[in-house]
Amino acid sequence: MTYHAHTLTPLGEMILASDGQALTGAWFTGQAHFPKQEELGHRIEVSDCEVLTDAQAQLLEYFAGKRTTFELPLAPDGTDFQLAVWAALREIPYGYTTTYGAISKIVGPGAPAQAVGQAVGRNKVSIFIPCHRVVASDGKLTGYAGGLERKEFLLALEEPSAEVEGRLF
Repeated sequence: MTYHAHTLTPLGEMILASDGQALTGAWFTGQAHFPKQEELGHRIEVSDCEVLTDAQAQLLEYFAGKRTTFELPLAPDGTDFQLAVWAALREIPYGYTTTYGAISKIVGPGAPAQAVGQAVGRNKVSIFIPCHRVVASDGKLTGYAGGLERKEFLLALEEPSAEVEGRLF
């Protein structure tokens, strides 16, 4: 069974979803690729599910600048290719950015950067799987399901830990 709860962040309301064992989704309300109501499962209070309680606490610590990594079981549903891309995203350290092309090389030979971009855009666990850390090959901010303003905010939040601006991992 899937559960979801609403939580407020400095960037607006987010919906956190869990199967009771792992975090299965984290979306900004109304963002691109927002799931249908029936996909979200039953609405509960954050405090009714330990995974959601932990996710909310860690998310608030992240926004307060007190957390640079997340320690939660994650179980987003996706294709094998999407799961490979999302696993690569989890390896991008806090304060760093990388490109779609660099991720395509990690995922496997012949993985087109455009396909990587589509998988990044379909990330179901925003922030926890840091798709906001992926930029265009020229360093410009492109595509973020939650909106470019949010992507810019998240990168600025993480910037103080970066020794060299715009560095790639």
